[in-house]
Amino acid sequence: MKKRTIYSWGAAIVIFLVLMIVTPTIPQSQAYHDFADQRSFFGIPNALNVISNFPFLVIGLIGLVLCFYPDDYFRFSLRGEKLGWTCFFLGVAAVAFGSSYYHLHPDDARLVWDRLPMTIAFTSIMAIFVIERIDEHKGTYSIVPLLLVGLVSILYWRFFDDLRPYALVQFVPCIVIPLMAILLPPMYTHSTYWLWAAGFYLLAKVEEAADKPIYSWTHHILSGHSIKHVCAAMVPVFLTLMLAKRDVQTERISLYTTWKISWKRSRGKGSDEESFECTYSNVAVEETR
Repeated sequence: MKKRTIYSWGAAIVIFLVLMIVTPTIPQSQAYHDFADQRSFFGIPNALNVISNFPFLVIGLIGLVLCFYPDDYFRFSLRGEKLGWTCFFLGVAAVAFGSSYYHLHPDDARLVWDRLPMTIAFTSIMAIFVIERIDEHKGTYSIVPLLLVGLVSILYWRFFDDLRPYALVQFVPCIVIPLMAILLPPMYTHSTYWLWAAGFYLLAKVEEAADKPIYSWTHHILSGHSIKHVCAAMVPVFLTLMLAKRDVQTERISLYTTWKISWKRSRGKGSDEESFECTYSNVAVEETR
């Protein structure tokens, strides 16, 4: 293992330990389980919060099938990509079961099965980004350790009632992945789909926080949490579309560099048009007496 890798892991561990020392414990609030829409339909308690998980199953199974059949549909070209995306789509499909199970009777014990599949999806995406944008081999070897980190964060919360490790596992990818998508040169085309996915995830978190206000604004038709499930399911939808459409980049340029070049070109054209419009010629004028 190279010294740079050792230093990186060492720095990450030190930062994590410092955060655990200086930040207070974050217990699981029991108010979290008090969702706005608790209506039952067809004998299903909290029906819409349960049923709205169905899109995760659909897109998760579609992604899993396309990872293997037809052969090479997603055109994986790097080692570890197929394993990483398989773990991701497995996590997405499992969200449908874990989240539905939790919403039938929300409590801490069932919340474990809601968060576990989401953690599998988060950590798989981090490994996929390392494979594509940083180093193919390091990313491949990081898949299992990252999955274990996610699992440990959930077990730590469950046994010590402290959400800090889980919060890091959930929110660090939300910050790092969009930054990596913008700043690091991609292996493939259609990188903007990452930003669409990040945007829908951010929207889902806003809807989750506004569960009860949205339920009130819609006159008790839909709650923010039910809508959150649908928006969150759009994340794997956009990533599946990206996988289906993308090709290997002939020239690896980051989105930031692409935007910078486009901005300079647009400004250059604007200045040309401005100089053209402001060009005047001298006209001789004869005085009349």
